[in-house]
Amino acid sequence: MTTELYFAPGACSFVPHVGLELVKAATGRDFTPKLVKLHKGEHLTPEYKAMNPEGQVPLMVVEGKPLTQIVAICDWIDRTNPEAKLLPTDAWARAEALSKLAWMNNTAHPTFTHVFMPQKFAEGEAARAEVKATAVGQYAKRLERVQEWVGEASPWILGSQLSFHDAYAFTLLRWAGYAGIDPAAYPALLRHVEKVMAAPPVAAALERERVKLDTYKAATA
Repeated sequence: MTTELYFAPGACSFVPHVGLELVKAATGRDFTPKLVKLHKGEHLTPEYKAMNPEGQVPLMVVEGKPLTQIVAICDWIDRTNPEAKLLPTDAWARAEALSKLAWMNNTAHPTFTHVFMPQKFAEGEAARAEVKATAVGQYAKRLERVQEWVGEASPWILGSQLSFHDAYAFTLLRWAGYAGIDPAAYPALLRHVEKVMAAPPVAAALERERVKLDTYKAATA
């Protein structure tokens, strides 16, 4: 079975990217990473949009069939690689895990989109500035919730197994720097993310994407 993952460095595609590296570590099953250069508009080409009309990453192609949306992709990765134990097998625990993953993807993530791309939500400069300022405050609260989760982690968000949620925690905290939020303001979350980054499968994905937790720049006088 051929599996291709289209990803962009530092984007949310890091989540299934880590998932596939975890599968590789647990089972030896490999995948083909496909770099998408967003700054060059590669996600907007007719060829790419034929696979994903939204022009987004991640995109997974399995045996020539495209699959989009993080929650669906992660669900597929887990169901086809149960040995990796990326999601719980108990029905209720699995539903709770997917609920957290969906919240990260459909609540925390879109809040950051309002910070990073306010032009999508307002026309004038003043309105865009207000959208961004409001979203920064909301995003800080989203990070507080993720920090609560890692405070209960033992040792990972889902328990004994490193999974998609831990990769998303890294992504969300990394994005905080772009919002002008110092990751050090969330010490428990920062410690957790540093532990996540040190795991070999995560380190492999970080190396391929060439990203670090280095987006925050302190204001200068």
